[in-house]
Amino acid sequence: MKEKSLLFTLLITALIAVGCNTDTGSNSQNSGSDNGASGNNESSIGSADSEVELSFWNFGADYGPLIEEYTEKNPDISINVRQMEVEDHQTNLFTSLSAGGGAPDLAAIEASEIDSYIRAENKFVNLLDLGAADLQEDYLDWAWETGLNIEGDFLLGLPADIGPTVMYYRADVFQEAGLPSEPDEVKELIQTWEDYRHTAETILNETGKKMVDNFETVFKAKRDQAPENFFNKEDELIIDSSPYMKEAYDQTAQWIEEGYTANLGMWSREWRNGIQEGSYATLLGPAWMGDIIKEYAPDESNWRIAPIPEGAGNWGGTWITIPEETEHAEEAYEFLTWLLAPEQQMKLFKERETFPTTPAVYEDAEFTQIADDYFGGQYAADLFAEAALEVPYIYKGPHYEDVNEEILIGLNNVYYGSDSEEEWEEIIGMVERRILR
Repeated sequence: MKEKSLLFTLLITALIAVGCNTDTGSNSQNSGSDNGASGNNESSIGSADSEVELSFWNFGADYGPLIEEYTEKNPDISINVRQMEVEDHQTNLFTSLSAGGGAPDLAAIEASEIDSYIRAENKFVNLLDLGAADLQEDYLDWAWETGLNIEGDFLLGLPADIGPTVMYYRADVFQEAGLPSEPDEVKELIQTWEDYRHTAETILNETGKKMVDNFETVFKAKRDQAPENFFNKEDELIIDSSPYMKEAYDQTAQWIEEGYTANLGMWSREWRNGIQEGSYATLLGPAWMGDIIKEYAPDESNWRIAPIPEGAGNWGGTWITIPEETEHAEEAYEFLTWLLAPEQQMKLFKERETFPTTPAVYEDAEFTQIADDYFGGQYAADLFAEAALEVPYIYKGPHYEDVNEEILIGLNNVYYGSDSEEEWEEIIGMVERRILR
């Protein structure tokens, strides 16, 4: 993890440094060239005789059927799609932008990296210059603001999908502890973090089971509810001067010490088995985690959904940008705005369950009234939409992942017996050294 974060920092530093000194040129003709991409899947969609070929680097959601629809309606456009693993995508995009050649016409960016790319805004087309301001009301306020620079005069990308967070829980574990287990009852039972703690105490005492899979998800949930995280908008480190992150850390550390949290590594075999076996009571996660739960416990019938106490956050998501190198900015923008319009986002949700960023979709009966039998017939999409509408905008800053990683390392040490206050001081020192490196 540390090596990955350091590579990220070095790449963005290089990207900013060369920003104004690189020549830009066409990339559409080079979409199939050797630019360091590996382990990817590339396909060309549309007529071989099209006037314009757009290149699109993506990870995550498969836009293939929508792209086919678009190129059929616009035969003068073809689109070369390079689908990559997220880490390969990130490295290749940084490398091509830094080199000043080889970047695509359109590129997806993961949510936590947005603020870093905005620092190199001269490497991207300002979507406001192409008329994107007219689309602002189509998107969630916080998702739109995430793509803006601090001054509000540069829009890096449009939000394609998000991960509003909820509390997945095991109804059978709640029942075993003698607690209410129906979603409306659990929503009433756990409205605050103190309620969550009392419930954890009951579950531990009555069943011997942990309240949550790992401390990371608890810290993330509390972190994402705060009005500010690790940095202010001047990129000054504020975790030791602002109360919010210390409070999130302290409460997480307290629950570790009280035995309410497990330490099952995310995506580990033990974590996956816990989903199947119900070895913990809750899993705090995003909308897309529902599919993970279904995959790892396909025959289970006890998982349900309730709101996270004191408000939702966002975990993951994608913004789509237009790198400055393109010679087809207008064509790329026309495709992008069509692809991420409410109508297409609804189609993608129905086909892939990719969660939309356009609130108009949340009012569609086809969206709100889809009963999810796996979760006991709950209207899961409607619950996720309620969460999405209450997510706050949070400025992350370019060193966000570095700081977050150090806090989680510190909490892991607390889990294995370290003093939480001593660990906090160690975290502050490590963070200061990392961001100055």
